[in-house]
Amino acid sequence: MVQERPVRVERRLSAILAADVAGYSRLMHNDEEATHAKLAALLTDAVAPAIAEHGGRVVKNTGDGFLAEFPSAVEAIRAAVQFQARVSELTTGDVEERRIVFRVGVNIGDVIVEPHDIFGDGVNIAARLESIAEPGGICISSAAYDQVRGKVGVEFADLGEQNLKNIDDPVRAYAVDLNAKADRAASLPSSTPRLSIVVLPFANIGGNPEQDYFVEGVTESLTTDLSRINGAFVIARNTAFTFKGKAVNVVRLGRELNVRYVLEGSVQRGGNLLRVNVQLVDAETGNHLWAERFDKPVADLFDMQDEIVSRLANSLDAELVAAEARRAERSPHPNAMDLVFRGRAWFNKGLTPDYMVQARGFFEQAMALDPGNVEVMVGLARIDAVLGGALMTDDYSARFTSAEATLTKALSLAPNHAFAHVYLGFVQIFTKRVAQGIAQCERALALDRNLAGAHALIGFAKFLLGRGAETESHINEAFRLSPRDTLADRWMAWVGLAKAQLGADAEAVVWLRRGLRNYSAAHFLLAAVLVRLGELDEARAAVQAGLALDPSFTIRRFRDATYARSDNPTFLAWSDHAIESMRSAGVPEG
Repeated sequence: MVQERPVRVERRLSAILAADVAGYSRLMHNDEEATHAKLAALLTDAVAPAIAEHGGRVVKNTGDGFLAEFPSAVEAIRAAVQFQARVSELTTGDVEERRIVFRVGVNIGDVIVEPHDIFGDGVNIAARLESIAEPGGICISSAAYDQVRGKVGVEFADLGEQNLKNIDDPVRAYAVDLNAKADRAASLPSSTPRLSIVVLPFANIGGNPEQDYFVEGVTESLTTDLSRINGAFVIARNTAFTFKGKAVNVVRLGRELNVRYVLEGSVQRGGNLLRVNVQLVDAETGNHLWAERFDKPVADLFDMQDEIVSRLANSLDAELVAAEARRAERSPHPNAMDLVFRGRAWFNKGLTPDYMVQARGFFEQAMALDPGNVEVMVGLARIDAVLGGALMTDDYSARFTSAEATLTKALSLAPNHAFAHVYLGFVQIFTKRVAQGIAQCERALALDRNLAGAHALIGFAKFLLGRGAETESHINEAFRLSPRDTLADRWMAWVGLAKAQLGADAEAVVWLRRGLRNYSAAHFLLAAVLVRLGELDEARAAVQAGLALDPSFTIRRFRDATYARSDNPTFLAWSDHAIESMRSAGVPEG
């Protein structure tokens, strides 16, 4: 019997470079032929020359990327840095949503070599490192880092131990700092748009087919309503629904669709109760950022769908702003929109002078970087309007004038900017043009039905008109749309003012106390009502709490500002009583 000789397997130590295109599936879905042609051109003009120059070879193309082998990690990383810079140059003028950007992973390992492929754990690790690299970035293993440190003219950021899919042991990873390579120039643009999100089809728990239309309706309506958020990039319904019923890896999905956030949820019916669970997930890390649950009695499913969608849209707006602000804090070279999100996040903390000063500082920095940016204009005008309207400044008239001029300019550039219409309405309502202000709020609601603040402003306008009995219904509509709104304290205080105007002081106290948490002026308004109820000690305590938040508040400011808002006799009579009560409670005259 002839004994077969074992087949010799060729092995060698190699540096492996794995690369893919961020958001490839989305790009192909949007324009298959243009994406294919552009990718082929980049591989020919940018990638292939860099690999050849540094002694590497492309082992295989994978459709959305490629695998390459190099004689050393030094050459692999030099090639990666070179072609990433060249790709960035060649795509600079492309629209962000259609721009091709590579992610790269580099590792060193002992590989099995075949003419048109290589195999082994070293290859798998390189591919997994590529999956955690930033768009336009390069991520390397500690094995590669040990070989290249101090030899390639770039710096590295230590990402710590990473648990990579299907790799048994954690791998320490490093990100190449391409900013340092460019002498701390502006960071390489990320191809992932800000506020980019996909709403996955909600799961129908229990599988009741009669409930399918409701589940799909929530998903579709939420996709539509989120797209109304200024600056939002929302994946279309038809694409999102291709993932219906499938187990989804959120991080991989984020890469495929090139989005920063994934919204997923479920609907479950038990008897006459419907439960909706929703989670917002960071597509970069897979971390859950926010969750909400709705338990609603089953009534009119269409009305319930509208309410749930509106609440989610408002909550998500605030959560996405907070998430973008956290990202911006980590940016070594923030641009105007990074600063806008940081300003919005400070505004959302509450209506106190300190928070407004912090917010305004970020918007001013953004304005210096990009004076023609509509979002910067609206953000800065919003701060001025609120400082004037929330009794936080003596120069309220100048603030309103500045806000109106800025908003008028913003609307000349973006006539359908719903938020700009709301705050132009705010300025008009607070400057004796209530009818015009209400019309602006109604215009904003026609553009975006979920703007809860527009309903609240209309309620406050009714108070200025001496029609406080109508205020609560408008505020309740605002709370129906956004029960945990970042401006909820102000809305509750407005109901309290309307109750006080109607002589329902006990109810007014309840509402004003609810508005104390993040609204400095509410303390002084509460004090005025407590005096009328004979609770002088509590009133004085409220004044001291208010002065701790806003030491500059005075009776003169309150008098001048309120008289400038309305000529309605009912409103002015209430204001006069409030002034006397504040004086009794110890508010400084000014």
